[in-house]
Amino acid sequence: MSEVQVKVPDIGDFSEVAVIEVLVKPGDTVAVEQSLITVESDKASMEIPSSHAGVVKALAVKLGDKVSEGSVILTLEADAAGAAAPRRRRHPQNPSQSRRQPRRRRRRQLLLL
Repeated sequence: MSEVQVKVPDIGDFSEVAVIEVLVKPGDTVAVEQSLITVESDKASMEIPSSHAGVVKALAVKLGDKVSEGSVILTLEADAAGAAAPRRRRHPQNPSQSRRQPRRRRRRQLLLL
């Protein structure tokens, strides 16, 4: 088991946002993508998910704190299986792997309908 610091991911064009809700406490078990805190800017509120699975050891934020991208939210005791899964690419590296049909072919099919 190892300790992992979970940080605020990219939150867009906001430099600092307020923490309006803390959804976990020390001792809680969290899963990957489980919401940890809710933050609010002048335009929107959003939940910040966990990048790892594990047991919460310590919280680094509290209600009313201001956080920005890269701020530490909490420390997790993560097991080997708790690491974040690699994200899938939206577009395959090899165009031949694409499921989409070429445009000309699709247009022809639509015209035939």
